[in-house]
Amino acid sequence: MSYVLRFSPDAEKELKKWKKSAPKLFKKLSEVLSELIIHPKQGIGHPEALKGGDGITYSRRISGKHRVVYDVYEQIVEVHVLSIGGHYDDK
Repeated sequence: MSYVLRFSPDAEKELKKWKKSAPKLFKKLSEVLSELIIHPKQGIGHPEALKGGDGITYSRRISGKHRVVYDVYEQIVEVHVLSIGGHYDDK
């Protein structure tokens, strides 16, 4: 069973930005997104449910600094990508 991938407007904007300006990160992100379609709760990027969340929101590592955050909807077989980007503040 494959999940349908949907993107928030912010996530879609980041995806396009990375494609142009960060090819290495974009390649890793593409691998993670390909995995999300098949296994949204396991696989590469160390997926984990967000603490204090509602049990549907997960995070995966793209790099030491970057994450993809997404919701998994089992009933409708969809994954909604909420955000793509930095995990820590740049200081």
